[in-house]
Amino acid sequence: MIESKIPRTFAIARVNRSFQVHPAVAVVGPRQSGKTTLARLFTHNDPQVSFFDLEKYTDRRLMDNAESILLNLSGTVVIDEIQRVPELFEVMRVVIDNPKCDARFLVLGSVSPTLIKGVSESLAGRIGIEYLSGFSIDEVPEIHWHTLWYRGSFPRSVLAGDDELSAIWRESFVETFLERDVPQYGIMVPPDTLRRFWTMLAHYHGQVWNGAEFARAIGQSEITARRYLDILSSAFMVRVLAPWHENLKKRQVKSPKIYIRDSGIAHSLLELNSRRAVLSHPKAGASFEGLVIEHIINRLRSRSCYFWGTHGGAELDLLVIVNGKRYGFEIKYSDSIGTTRSMRSAIQDLKLEHLWIVHPGAENYQLDETISTVSFERITTLVDCLKRGAGRLQ
Repeated sequence: MIESKIPRTFAIARVNRSFQVHPAVAVVGPRQSGKTTLARLFTHNDPQVSFFDLEKYTDRRLMDNAESILLNLSGTVVIDEIQRVPELFEVMRVVIDNPKCDARFLVLGSVSPTLIKGVSESLAGRIGIEYLSGFSIDEVPEIHWHTLWYRGSFPRSVLAGDDELSAIWRESFVETFLERDVPQYGIMVPPDTLRRFWTMLAHYHGQVWNGAEFARAIGQSEITARRYLDILSSAFMVRVLAPWHENLKKRQVKSPKIYIRDSGIAHSLLELNSRRAVLSHPKAGASFEGLVIEHIINRLRSRSCYFWGTHGGAELDLLVIVNGKRYGFEIKYSDSIGTTRSMRSAIQDLKLEHLWIVHPGAENYQLDETISTVSFERITTLVDCLKRGAGRLQ
């Protein structure tokens, strides 16, 4: 496939690093994010590779004797769709702990209650977990970032022959996810109900979660609305961005913000199937904001990512803590960039080292000592600089 020509250097480096301290690594992420292709790229030059795809009946039958089979293998053992055989986690623990084991295990799967339970209960301390999203802007430099925005990051959507084919693929993805994947996770929610809820989330993309409002809209309790949100969040379809609380004499927002994680899926849910439709829609700015936030968080690989807001109107789109220092990001889909009172308030109240205004243009420049602009095209470079402790775009 053409997606196999995309090297995915960053993801492969993360897996390699995780293997330095763990005998097993789990690569998790949404369906069709490229996990299987990544495994084949990772093992391309490996002289000993065993590959099991648990979507296949024959491979699942082989796992009836999993302990004896796995214990006699060497090199890298790849187990795809591991959540299909949950009892395998306990077998893997026995195999990994056996002194005769001469293999390392790369397991792939979509996040589900089964996968999380298997990793946390059976393989704790033995397995590293790496999340794989779709393509990032630096992985497909030959594709203009606008295409990545309109189509989203899923490989087959990005690499489709034209925008119409991309839209067709994304609609099929949504239907398959609702009708096949969700029941496979052991979650019994009618597909039409969950799609209606998911579409409502797309309309609220970039806004603060209001459980009561969602509950009224779907005719359910707030507890049920939150359960639906958790379903989509655990499957990597929705990002729930937690609020940051500071010890201030200000009333601060305490509810999370919600984003559809993939911009292309958000556009499909909103029935925006062309570039013109996206650019002319009122959610264009919020869509760009979500795109930038996903790129920053996915590159940073940190849990210390938040938004901040006060009831007086001050806010910060994204607060990240890197090497003990606080940095802020404001995201503006605009050609007119300038400082605001809200930015000054965020810098002072949150004690930020620096604040960047991320924009769609091509230039990067400093507005003053603590505020700079950065082009979206350079966002992964900036995050890498922060991780190295540079604190500035190199």
